[in-house]
Amino acid sequence: MRVAHMSITVTELDALESESIFVFREVAAEFERPVILFSGGKDSIVMLHLARKAFSPAGVPFTLLHVDTGHNFPEVLAYRDAVVEQLGLKLEVAKVEDYIADGRLRERTDG
Repeated sequence: MRVAHMSITVTELDALESESIFVFREVAAEFERPVILFSGGKDSIVMLHLARKAFSPAGVPFTLLHVDTGHNFPEVLAYRDAVVEQLGLKLEVAKVEDYIADGRLRERTDG
């Protein structure tokens, strides 16, 4: 009888993805109210994709947080909102200007 052996190659990218998924799961297990920073940009989309893989088929157990600097392309904000709605996620938006206006944040004097 002959047994075929399969060779599985794990790329560096596979290993990084696996480690990222592990970190997401550990954060969910260890912290009460973790968030994912999410602006709708390329980096945020990758983070959300990894979070979805980490918890599939269940939903992402994190709130999304966008720190809005006021320097956003309208198309990116529209995409952000569409993704949040499509996936049924919770999004909190913290506007930098609001924090400056009420004194919780001050602009640096050195610019």
